[in-house]
Order: sequence, then structure tokens, then C-alpha cells
Amino acid sequence: MKMLYDTYAGYLTALCARYVRDDAEVKDILQEAFIKIFKQMERFEYRGKGSLKAWMSRIVVNDSLKALRKKRTVPLPETLTESLADEEPAFESVPVPVIQGMIRNLPDGYRTVFNLFVFEDKSHKEIASLLGIKENSSASQLHHAKALLARWIKDYIKIHDNG
Repeated sequence: MKMLYDTYAGYLTALCARYVRDDAEVKDILQEAFIKIFKQMERFEYRGKGSLKAWMSRIVVNDSLKALRKKRTVPLPETLTESLADEEPAFESVPVPVIQGMIRNLPDGYRTVFNLFVFEDKSHKEIASLLGIKENSSASQLHHAKALLARWIKDYIKIHDNG
């Protein structure tokens, strides 16, 4: 159990932190997820390299979503007063930890939909089902999340561009 924890705790913590902003809550969710993982280990079916990591990741994501639903932070209103970005900024010049921090700072609903769509490869139909929202709400929140990230990335580049 210790070896499994040591091997995957960092990755699963980062995964949970993509959904949940509060560090103490991330630790609580991760603790509960590991308890669930250890108790349900006999249910795990090996399906090739990466299957254990994928199985544990699914548990952590589901527990993160459950925590967000309990707080009733999803969904957010569909309106955004800021202007929406037309083109993607050149995010390649922004360090990965900075982008991760930006994603983590998105409002809960935007962040949740963004992560499910981009990192978990879920469709808007699947996201709507998971979060109890309408498909167009999922699409709208993704659009707003991308627009907000684009603005933050442009601002970051403007501030850090020494050229």
C-alpha cells in the first residue's frame, strides 16, 4: 500500500487539484480516494500498462466531482461580462506550472467543465450527465473558461515579454 501511495500520490494530488481549489479539501478527497482504492483493489481489472493509473484517476475525479456537487458550486451562471477571446494566445511561452495555476483559478464550474472536456476527453453530453446540467451549459462554460484563460495568458505574456 505504501509503495502504491508513494508512486501515485503526487499525480493524483495534481489531478484532484485541477478540480478542487482548496488544498485542505484536496488532501481530504485524496485520503478518502486512497481508502476507496485500497478497499476496492480486488475489483480492479488489469487491462494493460496504465490501467491501474487510469482506474485510480477515475476514482479521484469522481470523488472530486462529488465534493463539488456537495458544495453546489456547479453549474455557474452562463453569462460572462468580459469580452470573449477570438483567437488562442501563444501559450507555449508560458511555463506549465503557470498555466496549471491559471486553470486552478478558474471559477469552479468553468474549471470543472474545462478539465472534463480537455483532460478527461468527455463530450458535452457526458459532462452534462455527470454534472446534472444541460449540454449547452457545458459548451457555454467551456467557451467562457477558454476565453478567461486566453485573457490571463495574454496578460501574462504582456507582463513577462521582455522584447
